[in-house]
Amino acid sequence: MLIPRVQSVRRLCSNVSSTFYVTTPIFYVNAAPHIGHLYSAVIADTICRYQKLQTQPGSTVRLCTGTDEHGTKVQQAAAKHKIPVADYCNDISARYRNVFQQAAILNDDFIRTTEDRHKKAVTHFWNSLSSKGHIYSANYQGWYCVSDETFLTDSQLRVDETTGERFSLESGHPAEWTEEKNYMFRLSNLQSEVIYWLKQGGRVKPLKFEKILFDLLSEPLPDVSVSRPAERVKWAIPVPDDATQSVYVWLDALVNYLTSAGYPDPKFHSCWPPKVQVIGKDILKFHGIYWPAFLIAAGLEPPRELFVHSHWTVDGQKMSKSKNNVVDPLEASETYTMEGLRYFLLREGVPHSDGNYSSVKAMRILNAELADTMGNLLSRVCAKSLNPRQIYPRLHTAQLRDIMKTEAAQHLLKSLEQLKEKCGQHYEDKNFYMAVDNVMSALHAANSFFETSRPWELKLKTVTEPAKRSLLYPPTDENALRLETIVAMTMDTLRLSGIVLQPILPGIAGRILDKLSVPWNQRLWNNLDDHFGRIVRNECEPPIEASLSRADAVLFRRIYPQDEDVDRKDTVAPKKKSKKAEKKDSKKIAQ
Repeated sequence: MLIPRVQSVRRLCSNVSSTFYVTTPIFYVNAAPHIGHLYSAVIADTICRYQKLQTQPGSTVRLCTGTDEHGTKVQQAAAKHKIPVADYCNDISARYRNVFQQAAILNDDFIRTTEDRHKKAVTHFWNSLSSKGHIYSANYQGWYCVSDETFLTDSQLRVDETTGERFSLESGHPAEWTEEKNYMFRLSNLQSEVIYWLKQGGRVKPLKFEKILFDLLSEPLPDVSVSRPAERVKWAIPVPDDATQSVYVWLDALVNYLTSAGYPDPKFHSCWPPKVQVIGKDILKFHGIYWPAFLIAAGLEPPRELFVHSHWTVDGQKMSKSKNNVVDPLEASETYTMEGLRYFLLREGVPHSDGNYSSVKAMRILNAELADTMGNLLSRVCAKSLNPRQIYPRLHTAQLRDIMKTEAAQHLLKSLEQLKEKCGQHYEDKNFYMAVDNVMSALHAANSFFETSRPWELKLKTVTEPAKRSLLYPPTDENALRLETIVAMTMDTLRLSGIVLQPILPGIAGRILDKLSVPWNQRLWNNLDDHFGRIVRNECEPPIEASLSRADAVLFRRIYPQDEDVDRKDTVAPKKKSKKAEKKDSKKIAQ
């Protein structure tokens, strides 16, 4: 049996939005950005970039991020730094914006909750809830956690038997008993509607977090406070028509997703509801219970999907200021590059469990996969010693059929044929690390094929003394045609790998495709069908050769431990070169 209110919301929002709207959580400005914040942003950005690779004409992709700038903790942080709250917010918000720009996050909007457009949206949303009878005034008392900005029930608290103090079970932060007059939201009246929304399936991923929500919803939901006394929380949006109260920071923050869409202007319906909202597991309750309840009460459709990710530890320990192990993305990027850091987070991050940040692991992964497996392969096929004409060669059918008799070539083709379907499914499931696994498997197969084929030996056979003159012209002898086919097959692998990795590694993937002179209209998801397998199956003629660009073929420079460089300088004294050796070095530099 359908819940009537949910039915009416569905009718109201029956129009299919042409915009693929994705949001990150807005980040609280009580502290500077760390890798956990960047992780949320790169997940959302990767979702959008993948969608753009297969977007149909007439549809658009929109990404919103921003900063949450109201509340007690912001007041306290500004006071600690002895600067006005507005100046403090401006500074921290600018840091987030800078980090995201450095990480190539292509957000269409960066919203701040201190903006006038947002205050207007919050006021309109509050009035909508109030006019429909969902808000009432009451004296409220309970355990309030300042750090989490929320009231907690007895079942959400842990009592210290020695001191009698109470702490949040989820976050571990202390709670204090609070009595005050507040405005309350009738959450208890909307529990069945929230459960119905959740039961539609696919609303919360991974499934682990859907189960957590069902467990929370198995008990009756109490009404929740949606305001605080203005004398306690001055840095906030005032409640409409009641200056003694300020809007609860979570209601204020959640409305940002509507604000960015254009609410309350009717144009916001063109991208509502959000297709995917990326959040961290610590704010699941607010987005998985309060948010859909607020929206249903206002006559709006809840999000189609909440994608929940876990947190990051550092060398196996929880990241915290007290442990002095908070990882600043900008500092980390000085060692690994921002593209490398982005890759590591998506490569190692598993949504359903916490990831572990380790400098040793980051260096090992980036060197092995970006510098060696992918980077070296591109350098080898683009080397002038093997590819003097600097081309993406044409596949030669007779030689291709002969090469395909080898086990290495068959294994390579099988790897390429699986990329589109397997990686597409991994992107849809947001299992980005599994998409990278498939790409790396294909690149390993290509490296193995390249080694087994030994193209450098064909080059030696091809370049006989009388034939040196023809190096800059298309070859005609068997060895040269076979050599070009091997190079073309390897470049096909690099091209397809570049296409797949564009959402994860936009810069490096772009450089691969640029080096191979791949046109912009041939970098889409459907182009993953275009490879030497189609020639083998007689589905099309081999494409003509193309000139490589003059761009550097070095994709990612190897990372060395900083202490290793110091040790080398301290322990290894440079040998004095002979005059003969110095002359030889001078000649090399001149050449």
